[in-house]
Amino acid sequence: MAGCAFIIALSGCASPAVAVVSTAITTAAATNESTTPPKQEQAPRTRARAHTELAASYYELGNMAVALEEVKEAISSDADYGPAYNVAGLIYADLKEDQLAQENFQRALRIDATDSDANNNYGRFLCDRRREAEAIKYFLAALRNPLYQTPDRSYVNAGLCTLRQGDVAGAESYFMQALKVRPTHPQALYQLADIAYGRGDAQQAKDYLLRLDKVAAPTSAEVLWLWLRVERKLGDRNAEASYAAQLRRSFPDSKEASALLAGRYE
Repeated sequence: MAGCAFIIALSGCASPAVAVVSTAITTAAATNESTTPPKQEQAPRTRARAHTELAASYYELGNMAVALEEVKEAISSDADYGPAYNVAGLIYADLKEDQLAQENFQRALRIDATDSDANNNYGRFLCDRRREAEAIKYFLAALRNPLYQTPDRSYVNAGLCTLRQGDVAGAESYFMQALKVRPTHPQALYQLADIAYGRGDAQQAKDYLLRLDKVAAPTSAEVLWLWLRVERKLGDRNAEASYAAQLRRSFPDSKEASALLAGRYE
């Protein structure tokens, strides 16, 4: 099953860093940060927020050096500003500084244990390190916050992590929950199509892929490969040939193109 990767190149997603998983940070406007009115806010918190927003922007652009400088400035301005540690955790995780990443995520959660963004991002970090059982606890913690604005991200991440544990039924349940929140979530639609195909229901798989097509064109090898195999199962040779041609043309060096060339469809 192709559903174990956290990033699948589906068009229409916010950015490569948050493509389907949605790790995304709420650019330092965390759900649970201080509710002090801006006019009463002290200068250190204002500076911390501004530097955290800059760090988040540079992180999403892939400029880790500047992002790290900005997040350090944020923490220097206000050592109790939780969202800064959340962004620092993301940066250090990307730099493969796992100990520092873990320390920063944990610091963010010590400041505010209900911060859904920090819980979600720490969960992704843990699942990427094959610590699935721990990770899912943090995704569920993120979802317990009734003010969480993007719960679909944590449902999808929980589903992907559950797939890594081999629990397909559990993963399917999480992806379905994601669609209840956001019916057009590309990753959830793809994963449900993949699960349906895996259990032999090619028509249901096609139904999900048709929904996916409305929000994200099939511009990844994974999606084209699934489309090709679904149409093959349903007996539409013209559609199968069309997807095969797209796969060979657009992703000639992919493992999916190699499987096609070798005739390995399952």
